[in-house]
Amino acid sequence: MSTVEDRLAELNLTVPDVVPPVASYVPAQRDGRRIYTSGQLPMQDGKLPVTGKVGEGPGLVTPERAADLAQICALNAIAAVKSVVGDLDRVAQVVKVVGFVASDPAFTGQPAVVNGASDLLGRAFGDKGVHARSAVGVASLPLDAPVEVEIVVALDEDD
Repeated sequence: MSTVEDRLAELNLTVPDVVPPVASYVPAQRDGRRIYTSGQLPMQDGKLPVTGKVGEGPGLVTPERAADLAQICALNAIAAVKSVVGDLDRVAQVVKVVGFVASDPAFTGQPAVVNGASDLLGRAFGDKGVHARSAVGVASLPLDAPVEVEIVVALDEDD
């Protein structure tokens, strides 16, 4: 088990199996020292635990719940990276995180939602988890998911 997986275990988390693609793409692709993940939904056991738009009010996914879902997305992104690289300790840096939040028109708290993913990556990778980031509000996401996250990581020089 890698140091990253040990850190996740301390949080009572494990790297899940890679989520199978829902369309024509691969979960992650390597280009030199970089691994780019496809957008990862908060899938657990083959399904979304909740669907809908994020915001404040009846029938909406709360920002706090959406941040938890962003963490699941990050775990799924870590799984996608592991499927390509094998050992997560080969990751030298999480370079970039892009989070998409299916937002109610009045909702502007996308950064706090995507913190769910960023915070997990920081805890899992330590200093190597510090990254650039975008948090974007969108009208809808695949399968009516509330949040989607993609990451780019750099591998060690020797890779």
